[in-house]
Amino acid sequence: MVKRPLKYFVVDAFTDTVFKGNPAAVCLLEEEEEVERDEKWMQAVATEFNLSETCYLIPIQSTVSNANDLSNGQSVRRFHLRWFTPVAEVELCGHGTLASAHALFASWVPSANVIEFVTLSGVLIAKRDVPIVSTSNFSDGEPHDYFSIELDFPSDAVLECESADRPSLSETLNGAPMVNISKTAAAGDIIIEVPSGKAVEDLQPQLDEILKCPGGGGVIITGPAPDGSPFDFFSRYFCPKLGINEDPVCGGIHCALVPYWSKRLGKCDLVAYMASPRGGILDLHLDETTQRVLIRGKAVAVMEGSILA
Repeated sequence: MVKRPLKYFVVDAFTDTVFKGNPAAVCLLEEEEEVERDEKWMQAVATEFNLSETCYLIPIQSTVSNANDLSNGQSVRRFHLRWFTPVAEVELCGHGTLASAHALFASWVPSANVIEFVTLSGVLIAKRDVPIVSTSNFSDGEPHDYFSIELDFPSDAVLECESADRPSLSETLNGAPMVNISKTAAAGDIIIEVPSGKAVEDLQPQLDEILKCPGGGGVIITGPAPDGSPFDFFSRYFCPKLGINEDPVCGGIHCALVPYWSKRLGKCDLVAYMASPRGGILDLHLDETTQRVLIRGKAVAVMEGSILA
């Protein structure tokens, strides 16, 4: 049986400007195709795209949501969501979830305002805000709808980093000064705080040293934003073990960075800038009661096509 062409979008997440933020491929499968397009095929396609994330959506039966009564008792669209880097499936991905929600809200289920994603990290909720019409970022001069999306994610505890978990970090950072070293509970990423946002921007780490770090995670570099900045903190994320030397904008690491900086700065509402060459902005909130992190951002689709294999 010949497989039907599979529609996909490439979406730049955590930006409303094309070719900025973090690109993700988003593929929509029919329920019966879940077996036909198996895990090996999903990984092969993700390797072919060679983006930091390729996302697969599979529709499941809609339900009446009682999650904070987000749907006001209305039927909520539900999808299985899986994320693949060029080399492996991951358990949580922020920018891939934002890109998937954008593709659904903008094209595949435009009548929806709330979507539930069933994932390896539990049920994640995406809400659409009111759209804003803009023509500034496209060469065709035509109006395009932009809207913010709010993601409801679990927070990730930040743990003390034992000496065995941080070999050769001085070499990793090329001797840059370090204020604090810790690690995330879920993924085991090492968090290195440096003195300033400029130090985050200027850093050129040794990727081969990151490969020597224990565990399967990466290294998060973060520092306070400069005085007068519209941001609270800067970050970058290096994860060569996942086939990504630098993840341009990573929503998932903010599940740990939000509690980290909330404690340091004494507030629950934060704005973060990921200072990779592509750059990206995240509007963040920590719910201290539920220990959930709300991640808000924009996205823009830049490509669409069909997978023929």
